[in-house]
Amino acid sequence: MLKRYLEPLTPVVGALAFILIWWIFTWLKVIDPVLLPSPQDSAKALWKGLFEGTLAVDTIITIRRTLYAFVIAVFICVPLGLILGSSARLYRSCEFVIDFFRSTPASALFPLFLVILGVGESTKVAVAAFGAGLLILFNTAYGVMNARKVRQAAARVMGASPTKIMVGVTLLESLPQTFIGMRSGISFSLVIVIVAEMFIGSVDGLGQRVINAQMIFNMPEMYATIFSAGALGYALNLLFIMAERHFVHWGGK
Repeated sequence: MLKRYLEPLTPVVGALAFILIWWIFTWLKVIDPVLLPSPQDSAKALWKGLFEGTLAVDTIITIRRTLYAFVIAVFICVPLGLILGSSARLYRSCEFVIDFFRSTPASALFPLFLVILGVGESTKVAVAAFGAGLLILFNTAYGVMNARKVRQAAARVMGASPTKIMVGVTLLESLPQTFIGMRSGISFSLVIVIVAEMFIGSVDGLGQRVINAQMIFNMPEMYATIFSAGALGYALNLLFIMAERHFVHWGGK
């Protein structure tokens, strides 16, 4: 019984171990304290940034950009993945383009998006949506191509139209793989948004806070912001795992 209640606390063990190792490193001064402040100093900077500074506002701005990029990627790439996955010939004709851009680091495309969209909010969102969209597109198409043919054939024999088969059978069959793509996509969106905030003329967001703190050697604030970004990524991933378990509980069955 006790084990059952302690199971949800398992991830805390890793977090506490990480903080302990960090504290030992700072206590032994393995790394210059100026470069690696103690967990206490970073926690104070985190508290100050949240309740006295603009860390909470910057976090909300980064979340907003990430969600904009993710929603755009989902609305475009899930239907496109269904179409491409339903036709092996059509997918093969686009496979090179998909794999080429999927293998290209999204940050390498910053100059292209800057030339097209200029410096502004749209560039950050667009480049994140592009990178996340390729992950979602690939996983959705893969899920459609690997849908159980027996269930599709059974629906066809019972007189279901191609549209009903697509929506009622193929889409549901592909959802577990689609959710994997969406979970990877929102994490990737967050990474690209933060990197874009660092290097594409941003005046707010977590990425801007990290690079500004690094430039003025305010290491506690830099580590506090990095911790906030990591906690945000972990929370988004956890939310998607919970949503996946709720909405696609039949996955693998």
